[in-house]
Amino acid sequence: MKNKLHLGVSRKIKIIGGKWKGRNIPILRNAKIRPTTNRMREMLFSWLNPIISNAVCLDCFAGSGALGLESLSRGASKVTFLDNNRICTTALMEVTQSFSAYNSEIIYTDCRSWLQQSIMTYNVIFLDPPFQDNIIPEVILLLETCNLLKKKSWIYIETPKNRNIFNASIIPNHWVLYREKITRNVMYYLFLRRS
Repeated sequence: MKNKLHLGVSRKIKIIGGKWKGRNIPILRNAKIRPTTNRMREMLFSWLNPIISNAVCLDCFAGSGALGLESLSRGASKVTFLDNNRICTTALMEVTQSFSAYNSEIIYTDCRSWLQQSIMTYNVIFLDPPFQDNIIPEVILLLETCNLLKKKSWIYIETPKNRNIFNASIIPNHWVLYREKITRNVMYYLFLRRS
């Protein structure tokens, strides 16, 4: 990718499936992000395969944008990317322009503040915040109280393995655990919101 950011690229990850399969997403040296691994993205999108086409997605902590871009590649109708890291949002704007991803919206913001003001509803949500920030409970509460979820929606969550989201009654009763994966350091969950 020939652009003003190319000198700061430390590595690249690839889109795994869909119309952009094989296209690169640059990971900037100074962005301090932890993209979802290729193996986990492949597994996640096999879980989401029946519903990702035409989905309206919200990537709350976009980072590299890998989850949202993979969604668009596989037919999502729109993805809203949120991040409070200016390096990430600037890079993501360049990537979406190079992909001609006109059905994307990139917003430099604090996720929690934005959720309180949004009037959109979504049926696929990605929650993969920096692991040092324990803000998933607050974000889940805002998604519910601000009515941002469609009646049947899917919520993907990544957490460090030592942070059990079930211990603190964080998950609403009407969210059903659909799939989970545990690795050495990370817990991956996909929930279905039933009502």
